[in-house]
Amino acid sequence: MPSIAPSLPDSPDTGADTPQSAADAVFHGIVQGLAQQRFVPGQRLVEVDLAAQFGVSRNSVREALQRLAAEGLVDLFRNKGAAIRTLSARETLEVLDVAERMTGLLARSAARAVAAGAPRAPIEDALARLHEADRGQDQDVFASARRALYRALLATSGSRELRRLLPTIHMPIVYAQHRPAALQRIRMRDYRAMCEAVLQGDEDAADAAGMQHVRNVREAIEAAIASDLGQARR
Repeated sequence: MPSIAPSLPDSPDTGADTPQSAADAVFHGIVQGLAQQRFVPGQRLVEVDLAAQFGVSRNSVREALQRLAAEGLVDLFRNKGAAIRTLSARETLEVLDVAERMTGLLARSAARAVAAGAPRAPIEDALARLHEADRGQDQDVFASARRALYRALLATSGSRELRRLLPTIHMPIVYAQHRPAALQRIRMRDYRAMCEAVLQGDEDAADAAGMQHVRNVREAIEAAIASDLGQARR
């Protein structure tokens, strides 16, 4: 939901996992690093360090940072380099507001396509892969499977507008800052409900399930924010 990064409530990053250029390698690496907590909001990004880490030129690093800044994932500072963006609590909730509508629309669009005869196998296979990754308890594998599920939904929908718009949602930053303990359980339960509706070609149910997923994520994140504020006041 291409550039890689942003994503829906669950990184509907729709870019391929295999980078196509040196700048892609840095771009994808930083986005995936956010999901894996190798990069964190507020962290400074030093060109020479990134060039060494990814084995690319500093020009490729600069290109990647410019793309990340355009996506809203990185802040660029004049004469001070770059840093991973940090979202305020209000900005976090605003991102979730947008993600809620877009996830519902993605599910509705995919369900409409299935009802019109689009193949079900890509979504079924992606969901099976996600279940397997969940059982394996490997976060990197699960993240890759989650991206594959969103790509399957987007490919099934066939919507060029969704392909254009989904990568602009700043969910990678949201999830880098907020990792509620219930997130994995919420994801698996909600993905099943959303995919079942999509595979049945039920547009209204798919839309509702997609939006409810983000509402559930929002509720968990709001609880985590409230808890952090309560602890800070003690």
